[in-house]
Amino acid sequence: MKEVIWDIAHLAHVELLTPKLDASTRFFTEIMGMSISAAQGDSVYLRAYDDYEHHTLKLTAHKHAGLGHFAWRARSPKALERRVKALEKTGFGKGWHDGDLGHGKTYAFQTPDNHAVEVYFETEKYQAGLADQSALKNTISKFPGRGMNVRRIDHLNLLASKIVDFRDFQLENLGGRLTETIIMDEKPKGVWFSVNSKSYDLAVTEDHTGLHGRFHHLTYAVNSREEVLLAADIALENGIFIETGPHKHAIQQTFFLYVYEPGGNRIEIANPTARLILDPDYETIVWNREERMKGQAWGLQTVSSFHTRGTPLPEDFE
Repeated sequence: MKEVIWDIAHLAHVELLTPKLDASTRFFTEIMGMSISAAQGDSVYLRAYDDYEHHTLKLTAHKHAGLGHFAWRARSPKALERRVKALEKTGFGKGWHDGDLGHGKTYAFQTPDNHAVEVYFETEKYQAGLADQSALKNTISKFPGRGMNVRRIDHLNLLASKIVDFRDFQLENLGGRLTETIIMDEKPKGVWFSVNSKSYDLAVTEDHTGLHGRFHHLTYAVNSREEVLLAADIALENGIFIETGPHKHAIQQTFFLYVYEPGGNRIEIANPTARLILDPDYETIVWNREERMKGQAWGLQTVSSFHTRGTPLPEDFE
């Protein structure tokens, strides 16, 4: 068995581009229940109530929706050095910079499909004040009692036209393991990566348009399935477009709801269940065409837009 590289701790934050910064900010604060950590220039930095870092979401004003970048946090300074050494050999490295609000020295690179990525270790841990201090000292800040009350960042899903290249790049240079995959006609159509005991932090599915560097969705976790159902009611009452769900995925078993935020990016509110991967010699779960044609766990057929829509939209590339 090939030794698994465990140098990456978790998905740290995601920058989303939005043509409607004010409306997107209101969505994530008033509807999702997140809090603003800072605002600087054309960007707003936000966190959910149990996110331990300065922010897990950066919203940046832009002419169209999409992904700015996403970031991994390394497990230690030495782990960061090891991953950068590997990344520098790939030809996809962009070099070091001083970091952004909330974190220190950062190495920037890109995926084989042109997604912008960063990795760092030094970080600013959120310190609650009197107004948001939890009664429980092992919760980062108190339950907001606002909107969907999302608890923490959970995972990111990207679109890519080069699934095999992305898969090999991720495993060889950043590490972790491939927990589940879709194989059709002997070709991977989707890959799910875990860098810790969670079943996944990053998913990558095939971009049928052939475009590069596109975003599929960002997921925030809530405490229960019931809260996902309440999130659907909150979306309905506030005119937020529900694309699909609530329902349960077959792959990874996440209980899900997908909506579009005002800027046009797809957001998932989810209860990832208690599924952890503790098996040290775990084997990747493989799904075939016949199994995927059955739909989601309880038979809901996935809406066509879920397989085709990503940001930026194709017309944004023109």
